[in-house]
Amino acid sequence: MDRQEGVIKFRLRHRKGPPLVYAQIRKLNLWRQKLYAARLIGKDPNRYGGEAYGNVSARIGPLLRPPHRRRFVVTGTQTGGLPVLDGRHYAVVEACFPEENLVVSEGPIRPSSESMTHGTIYALDEAVRFVMHVHSPEIWHNARTLGLPETRASVAYGTPEMAAEVRRLFRESEARTLGLFIMGGHEDGLVAFGRTAEEAGRTLERYHAGACRLTLCDFVLQA
Repeated sequence: MDRQEGVIKFRLRHRKGPPLVYAQIRKLNLWRQKLYAARLIGKDPNRYGGEAYGNVSARIGPLLRPPHRRRFVVTGTQTGGLPVLDGRHYAVVEACFPEENLVVSEGPIRPSSESMTHGTIYALDEAVRFVMHVHSPEIWHNARTLGLPETRASVAYGTPEMAAEVRRLFRESEARTLGLFIMGGHEDGLVAFGRTAEEAGRTLERYHAGACRLTLCDFVLQA
């Protein structure tokens, strides 16, 4: 099992740029605050070697682009532990090429180590506009009871192999319909997505509530 967190594993071609305009991140940032409050995003010295965890993204225009060149804003690497983010803490991913293990980005900070996974989801479904990667021990450990699709445990996050696993789940499971899948080899990791931030967030809320009925939750997501 991959217990690392926040380590970029793809080749990154990043160009330094100014902070993002708040209008680009406003709705996404509001949901990120809710996830942080529920400890689905954060930093804890007792979890994952003390590294920050969790990241979120949203598609931005122009929307009519080839699948691997669908642009999105994403939280920067190792920002999960910050309670409040602004335009300095987001990057723009211009393109993702899993077959080349390459992400192209610009902005004031390097993009999340999960950017290739986000980009793969956007490439697979043009309707998806928001992706949320969080860590929930409650959902992760009850994935089979909740009937959630999982990537193979041998596959590490942020890699071309993970991109291939996401494609497999979209092809062979109910992941696309459910709007959520478990990262079997990434401790407590899961990904939710949707056409709107509310749709992705409500999916997380529903499964988090279901998992909390099966186990004890210290923090509950209030979407």
